[in-house]
Amino acid sequence: MVLSGRSNRTPYNGTRRKLVLAFDVGTTYSGISYSILDPGQVPEIKGVTRFPANEQISGSSKIPTVIYYDKVGNVRAVGAEAMREGIHETASDEGWVKTEWFKLHIRPKSGTPSQASEKIPPLPPGKTVIQVLADFLWYLRTCAEAYIKGTYPNGRELWDLVEPEIDYVISHPNGWEGYQQSQIRKAVVQATLIPDTDQGHSRVSFVTEGEASLHFTIDNGFSAGAMQHGEGIIVVDAGGGTIDISAYSKKTETNAETGIDLFEEISIPQCHFHGSVFVSINAQLFLDEHLRDSDYHEDLDHIVRCFDKTTKIQFKGDDQPQYVRVMDFDL
Repeated sequence: MVLSGRSNRTPYNGTRRKLVLAFDVGTTYSGISYSILDPGQVPEIKGVTRFPANEQISGSSKIPTVIYYDKVGNVRAVGAEAMREGIHETASDEGWVKTEWFKLHIRPKSGTPSQASEKIPPLPPGKTVIQVLADFLWYLRTCAEAYIKGTYPNGRELWDLVEPEIDYVISHPNGWEGYQQSQIRKAVVQATLIPDTDQGHSRVSFVTEGEASLHFTIDNGFSAGAMQHGEGIIVVDAGGGTIDISAYSKKTETNAETGIDLFEEISIPQCHFHGSVFVSINAQLFLDEHLRDSDYHEDLDHIVRCFDKTTKIQFKGDDQPQYVRVMDFDL
């Protein structure tokens, strides 16, 4: 594996300008990175930091991985738009279906606790995981288009120049291989991001979240030079759906042409289905059992939402008590 940190990234050797879009479709949140490649220039990796209704999530560079569909299967709200004030009431009145955690429907079935698997929200009626993923990928692409057009002085001309041959990089959890990649590729085609041809398929590449995390670590503070030859690094990516663990060792030699440090995996990457959503699932199972014979059981969904928004994110250790709101008080 070649490590290309910010300090030793080499100039782009292509002959014409290109755009690379990288989509991180997470179980709970998603983001977009991009790089505009200019011949002879060292590439810079940047992030999309503006999305529709972004103020609903404090201007974060990530958006919720959520889609609302109406009764006939049309997309009505995506990402931060699905978090707008009053959207829950509108969805209820109009009969919209909320779709989340859909990425987990293409997960390897082994390794997922059976009780947790049963709690993964079903797909909307009449929709396949490929169709839902395609809708979300298309939305991410439109967000990237709007951001680039609005950020650069010649944004519209730039987009028109690079749009026909955009390269896409899509991350996925460790251990997702042939089947999962084929499902994602089908979704990319269905989203019309690429044509269904060999040339079109060549514009899509995949990276494990472990590899992406290693590159990000080197690019943002961890110096490859601080590691001696033969020493290693363990990268833990605790995400919404999975916890990915990867281990890499710095090789004694470097790339002969570029002088870039080389790393290699020193153990099989691990992927555990114990991410944030499974914490919530287990909390729901626990509360369901303990509140079953109480008057609070009918408010279980509300209690779990309170756990998600407060208790879960405040937890720091087992030596400090945390509380879960079980009812609202009118003061």
